[in-house]
Amino acid sequence: MEISTWRSVSIISFTILAFLGSGYSQQAPRYSFLNQAAEAPVISYYDYIIIGGGTAGCPLAATLSQNYKVLLLERGDAPYGNKNISNMVNFPDTLQDTSPTSPAQRFVSEDGVINSRARVLGGGSCLNAGFYTRASPNYVREAGWDGRLANESYEWVEKIVAFEPTMPQWQTALKEGLLEVGVTPFNGFTYDHEFGTKIGGTIFDSDGNRHTAADLLEYANPEGLTVLLHARVSRILFKVKGRSRPQAFGVIFWDQNGRKHKAYLNKGTDNEIILSAGALGSPQLLILSGIGSRDQLGALNITVVLDQPMVGQGMSDNPMNAIFVPSPNPVATTLIQVVGITTFGCFIEGASGSNFMVSGSNSSGAPGRNFGMFSPQTGQLATVPPKERTPEAIARAVEAMNSLEEYHFQGGFILEKTRGPLSTGFLKLNNRNIDENPSVTFNYFKEPDDLERCVRGIEAIERIIKSPGFSNFTYSDVQMGTLLNISTQFPVNTLPRSSDDTRSPEQYCRDTVMTIWHYHGGCQVGQVVDLDYKVIGTDALRVVDGSTFRFSPGTNPQATVMMLGRYMGIKIQNERFARQQAKRRNNS
Repeated sequence: MEISTWRSVSIISFTILAFLGSGYSQQAPRYSFLNQAAEAPVISYYDYIIIGGGTAGCPLAATLSQNYKVLLLERGDAPYGNKNISNMVNFPDTLQDTSPTSPAQRFVSEDGVINSRARVLGGGSCLNAGFYTRASPNYVREAGWDGRLANESYEWVEKIVAFEPTMPQWQTALKEGLLEVGVTPFNGFTYDHEFGTKIGGTIFDSDGNRHTAADLLEYANPEGLTVLLHARVSRILFKVKGRSRPQAFGVIFWDQNGRKHKAYLNKGTDNEIILSAGALGSPQLLILSGIGSRDQLGALNITVVLDQPMVGQGMSDNPMNAIFVPSPNPVATTLIQVVGITTFGCFIEGASGSNFMVSGSNSSGAPGRNFGMFSPQTGQLATVPPKERTPEAIARAVEAMNSLEEYHFQGGFILEKTRGPLSTGFLKLNNRNIDENPSVTFNYFKEPDDLERCVRGIEAIERIIKSPGFSNFTYSDVQMGTLLNISTQFPVNTLPRSSDDTRSPEQYCRDTVMTIWHYHGGCQVGQVVDLDYKVIGTDALRVVDGSTFRFSPGTNPQATVMMLGRYMGIKIQNERFARQQAKRRNNS
């Protein structure tokens, strides 16, 4: 491969990995229960109030609506009709969009890793790479879930959102490479989590349409459900006077016009408020409502409802590291379809394409390439100290990338995601503004085992690149040190770079760490909620979402988060029915 080509490749933005947060959605269903918050009454009453219409909130609301009056409050818009979500060629624009109404709300962790949280009905399933896989049976057992109900809940989800993908040549080559380096056996196409190499499910159908958690609302009883969009919940209301435990009884939310609304629970001890606002949103709203560390609440001048110092603790994000592999042959655009589930603690996946850039405009309005989430145009590099990333340097990078021929973008990324992880951090609020991101620290690679898993994953990727099965999609004379140095130059985080990455895989892992958007924790089971997901020390309040996880389930959590929404909806209904039956027997 010519030196000039390598130099061109080395300044490519990390565009293909932006594809991991991309996709598109089918035409809007006609949901009669879908309304704007501005259309809601100032005061309303429901049996269940669910805060957050994401991957857990939608299936939970659909399930509970079969027998009860349910309000689902979503701070974002619907995914339907949004071209940045619905059209694949516009995929970089969603993660690049930094407007107040963007479906993806960007944040940068205190670790310096660029990240994003969903702000759209359907949550992260509207933004991700679509990979669908279940948690392992061991994970289900350790979570305390009923195996039969969990399987039935997975199947309920899969009837609408999960499909078997087609297998382009690049993904087939990755599969062969994984098997040749010992990630065996080959388990074929399966949703199950098993050691070895498999073809996983996808939430994209055969026509390329994305199916999201919002589509699970097709199961809902229209007479029992109200969904309000652009409903920003600022506080959960509690009854505390004369009670040994605070009891949730309502919420305050604001519509897109800045108008204040209140929703209350109907009378009855079985009615509840359920938080499903995600790993950042759920602990954030608990703290804003007075449930958190007394010291933090005092610093924010928030009245203490319950001193609970574990809220916001145990925050984790699975570190992802990748190697860009330029290809001498044309490469089809592919999402995550194949995964190697290793015995040494990491998952190996890949995404490919030669058309990851789309037409756009540069800062002067002139036509140019849009390089997506990892482009200088996104403003992410503005978080780096000015002496290192000046506007002039960014402009030069944009100009250089716009001048490249398309063949320079031909190739793919092979990535490893660290299982678990073991490293944890914390979340805290900077202020009382619900619209602002909290401050979060994940402490990537704080635990040595996480770093060791990354190193072993990178070493496995190196062997895959050199394997006969992957030979059609890599240059025979390429040196691994060159590939590592190319990948190190991509602006994937705001961390300073080491000069000796090719000699230290540990440093490569630290320097190129990024998110795969699988962060979790903050309201963990046994710390903040009990095994029934009830907030410990309160009444009529639960948390049902990924904030309750200690570890990320499977290779991608979305299937399990959707399953959990359905699972808990069934469990809540069954337990409520059993209590009612017992009460009738006692009264008879």
